[in-house]
Amino acid sequence: MAVHVSNSTYLRADGLSAAYPERRVFSDLGFTVSPGERLGLIGENGVGKSTLLRLLATPAHAAPYASPHAAPHAAGRPAPHAAGDSPAHPVATDSAALVQGRISRPPRTGLLAQELPFAPDELIGAVLEDALGEVRAIERELDDAATALADPAATGDEGRAAASAARYAAALDAAERADVWSAGSRRDELLAGLGVAGLGRDRRIDEMSGGQRSRFALVALLLRAPDALLLDEPTNHLDDDAAAFLEARLRAWRGPVLFASHDREFLDRVATGLLDLDPGRQGALAVAGERGGGSRDDALAASGGTVFGAGFSEFLAVKAEERARWQRRYEAEQQELAKLRADVSGGGAARSVAHGRAATDNDKFIRHFKGESVDRTVARRLRNTEQRLATLEREQVPRPPKPLVFAGIPSGSQAFDEESGLLLDAAGVAVAGRLDLGSLRVAPLTRLLVTGANGAGKSTLLNVLAGSQRVDGGSVLRRKGLRVQLLEQDVRFADADASPRRIYERVVGARRADQVPLSGLGLIAPRDADRPVGALSVGQQRRLALALVIARPPHVFLLDEPTNHLSLALATDLEDALGTYPGAVVIASHDRWLRRRWAGETLELAAGRAVGGVRSAA
Repeated sequence: MAVHVSNSTYLRADGLSAAYPERRVFSDLGFTVSPGERLGLIGENGVGKSTLLRLLATPAHAAPYASPHAAPHAAGRPAPHAAGDSPAHPVATDSAALVQGRISRPPRTGLLAQELPFAPDELIGAVLEDALGEVRAIERELDDAATALADPAATGDEGRAAASAARYAAALDAAERADVWSAGSRRDELLAGLGVAGLGRDRRIDEMSGGQRSRFALVALLLRAPDALLLDEPTNHLDDDAAAFLEARLRAWRGPVLFASHDREFLDRVATGLLDLDPGRQGALAVAGERGGGSRDDALAASGGTVFGAGFSEFLAVKAEERARWQRRYEAEQQELAKLRADVSGGGAARSVAHGRAATDNDKFIRHFKGESVDRTVARRLRNTEQRLATLEREQVPRPPKPLVFAGIPSGSQAFDEESGLLLDAAGVAVAGRLDLGSLRVAPLTRLLVTGANGAGKSTLLNVLAGSQRVDGGSVLRRKGLRVQLLEQDVRFADADASPRRIYERVVGARRADQVPLSGLGLIAPRDADRPVGALSVGQQRRLALALVIARPPHVFLLDEPTNHLSLALATDLEDALGTYPGAVVIASHDRWLRRRWAGETLELAAGRAVGGVRSAA
């Protein structure tokens, strides 16, 4: 298999496929992103969003399934490119992955990967100078082209003059796209807008926090001003102000932009269109059913993606109607199947013309002349019914996924016996340098959203309520028999070799696992249920942690950034399910989409202190 690469002003994929020995990633993918367009890349975890971005950035060296320890391509650095149409070349990876198809893209295409590109000992100033060096090289080419154009020796040579004019026009166009004349001021704007202006230029990369490094990688990429942008989760580690700054930059970007994001607010504000790589999002498995069925993996890989030419809010409305149509069609088919099965099972009786009495001479006369015709008619109808039944059973629309619903809180605890009263009562809680909270009370059906900037104390507060953080002052009183559980940002399982199925049975108990089987929750794919949990992605591990709570909900459910690492569909389903959670819910989140739609109480933290106390929903 091979991929053909050509230069253009837009991003385009034609018949693009990627696979590795275990399964296909995507097949026959096709889309175009024109200059000024911003295409949001969405789909379930594992459908190939990051793979696609890497492939577009480095088609000659793509690694759709590279080892987690492999050195990634430098984010923000121009990817290798072909000069004009390149010869076909196979793309192999460490796991023998291959790709095929056609890619068109600008020569200067920049990638922001989730893996950071910098060496630990690189200096901040050196990285910035490296990024500016590309822009200055474009400016030098413009100066050289202008000098060549003004050379008197070229004026008498028509061919040379034309070549000089063409060179200058191309150099001027490149300089305008890279905005070479404002590179210095743009550097300062990017550093300030993305919240890393205060970092000394002589500091090493490994002296920055993880969030600072991510924001700095974005600065380096935008400072290079590539002709096309490929962004993988660009709002990770951005606060509200930095996210708004990035949104404004991208809306003004003149080149094509393709980005993968779980940030629904960012998608809604930036994307001019969406590319959904997951045909199973709502009803696409029904399409697979029309083709004769197949596994979920086959259905996902069989699609060339779905391009939606509008924003995220419009996409959600279409998706809801799509889901409703799927449900209606499924129910109609199930009714038809039941009727056909009943007709077939009663087909033997239909062959008889007797009515429970002895045949008269007249009956014998009619049967003699018409019996064979009646039997043929009945037999033909029965065959038609059987054929329709066989076809419908083979091609029936799969059952739509059930909505995410938490099981009931297991009995045996006295924590909810009282009709009123507090579950948790935190008074004067202090954690040195991190939290100084006056009072916080959690009742049986509390719905509380904790907001605040990074470092405001949100995670510390949740750990205090969970009992996993020792306090330096104050107290936290808990009702007798209370079960509190925290869904942490970074999920860790003690036994990395255990499978999700084994962990699930161990945590929720064999009886509960039979009542609420892991396979019925739709959170862990069957192919992953028996793999070592340590081999699963961060998103898959978070799904398993969520499954443990769904099967055996605690009285108080604490969630730290619950929508991180979850697909858009699952994040939305989780928010809906939390609305009817059978206990108390306390969420810490910077998710702007969640916050904008929150209907419960809100507590804002700043520097570890409450700002204005708990506020009720407006």
